[in-house]
Amino acid sequence: MSARTAALDDLLRRATTTDDPQARVPGVVAAVTRADGTLYEGVAGVRSVGDDAPMTVDTVFAGYSITKAVTGTAVMQCVEDGLLDLDAPAAEYLPELDELQVIEGFADDGSQVLRAPSTRITTRMLMLHTAGFGYAFFSEVYGRLLAETGQPDITGATKAALMTPLLFDPGTRWNYGTSMDWAGLVVEAVRGRRLGEVMAERIFAPLGMADTGFTMTPSMAERRATVHMRTPDGTLKPTRAVLPQDPEIQMGGHGLYTTMPDFTRFLRMWLRDGDGEHGRVLRPETVAAAAANGLGELKVGPLATSSPALARSTEFFPGLSKSWAYSFMVNDDPAPTGRSAGSLGWAGLANLYFWIDRSADVAGIWGSQILPFGDPGALSAYLDLETAVYLSLP
Repeated sequence: MSARTAALDDLLRRATTTDDPQARVPGVVAAVTRADGTLYEGVAGVRSVGDDAPMTVDTVFAGYSITKAVTGTAVMQCVEDGLLDLDAPAAEYLPELDELQVIEGFADDGSQVLRAPSTRITTRMLMLHTAGFGYAFFSEVYGRLLAETGQPDITGATKAALMTPLLFDPGTRWNYGTSMDWAGLVVEAVRGRRLGEVMAERIFAPLGMADTGFTMTPSMAERRATVHMRTPDGTLKPTRAVLPQDPEIQMGGHGLYTTMPDFTRFLRMWLRDGDGEHGRVLRPETVAAAAANGLGELKVGPLATSSPALARSTEFFPGLSKSWAYSFMVNDDPAPTGRSAGSLGWAGLANLYFWIDRSADVAGIWGSQILPFGDPGALSAYLDLETAVYLSLP
């Protein structure tokens, strides 16, 4: 056993066995890769505290927002094939986008105060989260829409759930929300196929991602980790949360199930300039363009919760400038973990975290299944893992 493996194994073990109930995670799978192959795979803990089923490398996770990077890849493939203009109005592909208006508040009777947007949404804006959409757990306005107007929640994976007002004029701000669900529908419109079918053929097959999809196979379902809820005293409670398995909309923003080895193959493709184990996914020049900051002078801000049960207020690398690419966060400056400036990264709601450092040729992912997002135990242990990886590199 190498010193790196021993150190990372110990970090995972401590995260799942600590006496601090606020820091303990039920189970974790973590992996680290370079362009030429996997450096580390480790597991600790259990899939569920309800039955103590042990965590295994091939455990299946609800990926939630790590889905966005895969959808972004499918969008860039459409650009490569000449099917999609990122700067054309996205309503050319999805006319219903032109129906959406900007919400300026609520009238005394609770009705929405709406106006027409000053600019039409483009697919580039969808990729950059500047289109004007939000999430109910990061937006008081969207939270009120769910609570008071009968607006469907996105967890139902319906088209109606996406027909929300815009929080601002498209292109004027960065705001995290349902943009990538719409981007997935753009892919479906220009390909004439469901998003999962496109991903399976054009991304999962060339990467060898056999355990990834919007619908779990029976084998995947048997290996699924339980999503847990952390209560105020730190206790981890198993939930029955499972994303819709025959959804009306295959949600490009949050709908994939995957394993950590599968997603590591996806991360490795970005280190390899678009090349997969069984075929090319993106051209090198597309990878370079997709990995660059696309926000211009705009910046990524903190995520302020409007639903503490689902998400804590969270900011990655507070005090550092952060931008957005297609579709990842970019840290503009070197990060305290060792991550190079210009690296890519993001997360999934149930406390999954990943990064891609193309400069240092290293990427990694931490998989856990805990709500709310930004769990201090999981996030702290992930950052410790990332730091330990950089300390171990030659």
